[in-house]
Amino acid sequence: GPMAWMILLAGIAAASVFFERMLHLRRAQILPQDFLKGIFNVVRRQNIAEAVSLCDETPGPVARMVRAALLNHDEERETVRRAMIEAGMAEIPRLERRMGVLAVVSRLAPTLGLLGTVLSLMDSLLVMQQGAPLVHAGDLTGSLWRALVCTAAGLATAIPCFAAYNLLVGRVESILLDMERAVGEVLDQLAQERRRLAGRGE
Repeated sequence: GPMAWMILLAGIAAASVFFERMLHLRRAQILPQDFLKGIFNVVRRQNIAEAVSLCDETPGPVARMVRAALLNHDEERETVRRAMIEAGMAEIPRLERRMGVLAVVSRLAPTLGLLGTVLSLMDSLLVMQQGAPLVHAGDLTGSLWRALVCTAAGLATAIPCFAAYNLLVGRVESILLDMERAVGEVLDQLAQERRRLAGRGE
């Protein structure tokens, strides 16, 4: 029935969103320790421009946050921290984009399935009423089976969508944790570099 087709279309849309988001988050999640180590080595050579170029060549929100810090490396610590946080806040909507589709489908699919079952049962009861007393048990069983298919389809769509949504949420939270750690490490490294240069009288 129409409810089954709606569930199918919703499932296809959710699957396409899931695979697109997984690819995006996989590209966005770099190895922050290796990346920051390379950036810090360049910063120690006082080559900020090269460090910024490395950030431009590296995908993901951590690289963009570090880039914001490098562009403000001569400013006060609080200014650098604020620049990194602003860059990070701009990245969050990109990380979470379209994930709501999975959440909506996981909640909506069982409801559509139940509605489809109820509508199918109503149609079956109407047909049986019109055909009485010639209705056979086999006809009733077939009608019930067709009606329950909608509920099963709704649940079969909702459960993977719920799991996929939570998997993506876990990936996003992992990236956010990397971003949070990067703020502290970059601020400490820039402060250390300023102290080193001050000690050399530069």
